[in-house]
Amino acid sequence: MTNKIIENLKPLDIEKRSFEIISEELAEMGVVLPKDQEMITKRVIHASADFEYADTLIYSDTAIETARRLLGEGCIIVTDTNMARSGINLKTLEALGCEAFCFMNDEKIAERSKVTGETRAALSMEHAAKVFHDKPVMIVSGNAPTALLKIRELYDRGEYRPDLVIGVPVGFVNVEAAKELIMETDIPYIVNRGRKGGSNIAAAIVNALMYGICRNV
Repeated sequence: MTNKIIENLKPLDIEKRSFEIISEELAEMGVVLPKDQEMITKRVIHASADFEYADTLIYSDTAIETARRLLGEGCIIVTDTNMARSGINLKTLEALGCEAFCFMNDEKIAERSKVTGETRAALSMEHAAKVFHDKPVMIVSGNAPTALLKIRELYDRGEYRPDLVIGVPVGFVNVEAAKELIMETDIPYIVNRGRKGGSNIAAAIVNALMYGICRNV
């Protein structure tokens, strides 16, 4: 029998209490998050129950300012998984006049992947660069490091520079290197150093940024 105290909370109070616990534990650890990053990092911790993100989630100097401007202007969001796209709060996205796309299931991209040997994630980024070359774009990667590698490749060739990259793919192969390669550019970024990440983390970051605008947090 567990000796943990069960808290009887109403459904709407559960998230609020979760964030209170996160704040309490961060304080106990002596962690003070920068004000503009606080709710984003806390929402990532909320999505993962992993406090390491307080140390490993890295924001470029203009990342949050850029993200809020893009979302406020009704930007395009391109994800590397349908899971990340489906995790983004659609009601809030629509309220901001933004759209989210994922091209992973596009039949032409799937066929081209078979021919070229490149991943669908990489080819999705290449496709997005062509389709949305004249629009404000936020790239959101939670699963495929090859998506970030393709963005860096296009950047190095002078062919494409997205307005912001959220780079939090999870895994073991090329994951850490892909994140570092984005951090070497002048593209504003939010990146999680190391192997951890995931589509839920990517969506949590986008949601936190949107809520910061809509809820005036």
